[in-house]
Amino acid sequence: MEQAQLKSGVAYAPCVVREWSPPIRSTEAQGYCVCGEAVEKMLHLGRGGVRFASSTAVATADTKAAKLLDSIIRVNHAGELGADRIYAGQMAVLGKSSVGPTIEHMWDQEKRHREKFEELIRKYRARPTALLPIWNVAGFILGAGTALMGEKAAMACTVAVETVIVEHYNDQLRALMEDKNQEDVDQELLETIKKFRDEEQEHHDTGIDLGAEQAPLYDALTKIIKAGCKTAIAISKVV
Repeated sequence: MEQAQLKSGVAYAPCVVREWSPPIRSTEAQGYCVCGEAVEKMLHLGRGGVRFASSTAVATADTKAAKLLDSIIRVNHAGELGADRIYAGQMAVLGKSSVGPTIEHMWDQEKRHREKFEELIRKYRARPTALLPIWNVAGFILGAGTALMGEKAAMACTVAVETVIVEHYNDQLRALMEDKNQEDVDQELLETIKKFRDEEQEHHDTGIDLGAEQAPLYDALTKIIKAGCKTAIAISKVV
């Protein structure tokens, strides 16, 4: 294996992906890149100077972070598609009612959420859930079905769905910030989740303001919808 190359008094480790890996702050150390499968060690700098650590631990951490990122983007994309279709169903029934403009406003935000996660799917080459066609149809049926029960039932649906989504986004934010490599966390993803979380909370509050809790069988209806949303999230994380 090629050894570190000295450039202007700084050693650079050879890398099989880039021309050279980031500089090694030692003029004597021989550092090795972790990009190749045959590389067994990489250079780390500690307080006491140069120390070597197994590349297996680094690779494991990187793999775990990549899986978390892939799962987050996949499930959020699926969730925002579902929300988009829920509001589409509500608009199909209540578009010309007094709550039509409010539903349309929330729908417009959900469409932007969906578009953003479609962008992130491409950026990170994340794998979309295989169940998108099902969530597409199920979301529309849920939105239209509750809207047919009346405006308050439609708002109860909104409250139930947004409650689960807000909790889900908060869980993701905690998972990302608790990551040991949080300095590597994509700030765009963090800010996107925070912004969308806040907008989903606004949708929840709007539903409450428009009488969601006055819907017939509110407790039973929201409990069933929440359970369905949580099940969809769990499945979309892995399928």
